[in-house]
Amino acid sequence: MFTGLIQDTGTITRITPGAMTDVWIRTSLGAEAFALGESIAVDGACLTVVEKGGDTFRVQAAPETLRRTTLGARRSGDKVNLERALALGDRLGGHLVSGHVDAVSEVLETFAEGGSWVMVFRLPPELAPCFIDKGSVTIDGISLTVNAVEADRFRVQLIPETQERTTLHGKGPGAQVNLEGDLIGKYVARLFALRGAPEAGQGPGLTEAVVRAAGFTPRG
Repeated sequence: MFTGLIQDTGTITRITPGAMTDVWIRTSLGAEAFALGESIAVDGACLTVVEKGGDTFRVQAAPETLRRTTLGARRSGDKVNLERALALGDRLGGHLVSGHVDAVSEVLETFAEGGSWVMVFRLPPELAPCFIDKGSVTIDGISLTVNAVEADRFRVQLIPETQERTTLHGKGPGAQVNLEGDLIGKYVARLFALRGAPEAGQGPGLTEAVVRAAGFTPRG
């Protein structure tokens, strides 16, 4: 698990395609101290450290990872957002992030508003049920608040700290990003889908009978 609080922007130094794509990344996080087999989020995708040395470490990306994320388009010299896995007892400053990318989105619009930088992204239809105003979203591994959501797009604002410490501020319209919907929101959306949401015309939705069947007893 991760928090979506970026710890470093690393630099890809080498990529070797193959049955498994090897990616070497230089970081200031002290790669020599990494444990082989530990998880690290690279632009929001949870990958495994398989080699380390000095200030560089190597991860491997499976074909599924390349299909579902932006990593397949990365090149040597590209900057990536990095976060090591959450340790029990650490402060959860962002929100619960699994590192499992749900979809690739794209930047639709950017503009300044006061000291913040507003970014508008395409909202994939399959993720729309997980998005609410002031809810959480992970974009390229960054925990952000959804400031506004419409049928096919959503908006976030980057404070100066986020602009400086991550790669997101440098991405303009047309750039692709990794999206992970809010973990709790996905489970709620899944529950409604299984039970049949009223707006979908599939059934009664979350009723008292559904709550009782799940083992809860409503009060009041």
